[in-house]
Amino acid sequence: MASQKPRLSRELVLSAALELVDDEGLDALTMRRLGQVLERDPMSLYRYAENRAALLDGVSEMVLNELAIFPADPDWKAQLRRIAHDLRLLALRHPNVIPLLVTRPLSTPLGMRPLGTVRPLEQILALLIDAGFAPTDALHVYRAYYGFLYGHILNELQEYIVDPEENEALLRLGLHRLPAKDFPRLRALAPVLADYDGEAELDQGITILLSGLEAHLDRAVAATP
Repeated sequence: MASQKPRLSRELVLSAALELVDDEGLDALTMRRLGQVLERDPMSLYRYAENRAALLDGVSEMVLNELAIFPADPDWKAQLRRIAHDLRLLALRHPNVIPLLVTRPLSTPLGMRPLGTVRPLEQILALLIDAGFAPTDALHVYRAYYGFLYGHILNELQEYIVDPEENEALLRLGLHRLPAKDFPRLRALAPVLADYDGEAELDQGITILLSGLEAHLDRAVAATP
């Protein structure tokens, strides 16, 4: 007797959509293709996502729900450092989703975005305001923090190695194809580029960012009557 298909639900549909994006990329996510993956009539999926845009929003929410944020943590610096590393690991698990997280909000006003994609903003604002930052400063910190994180993550995801077995850094990265007279500095940095450590780079950048934020907070507290 053939095994019975699991009953459709929003969670099942979005989980399948995320798996499809992970395996085949964002362009592969259509109602027709998702119906094939689930072995269902694509029309039956519209009950759980009214269109492809809703699917994209659902996938974004599902990924961001994996990111744990504890706004009541009194150690705001440790919390921001942990979130940064967790977001990096999330990006490495779902690299095809990261461009969606970065660009998708651009097409939707803040108050009309899925709640799951706005919640990290609310939680980090709470963390920073409780730590002593003025609300407007907390918003500036959030923007600088996520700007750095997404910039780092997109940079790390593009660090492709041409030939992992090649010992010579220039050949390993394909930099030998660049004209030596036009790119002398980039070619000279080949050994450093070849040994790129995303985790260490992120931690160093976060340390610099947090040091500046802490100094800003200390000055603001000292200036308060």
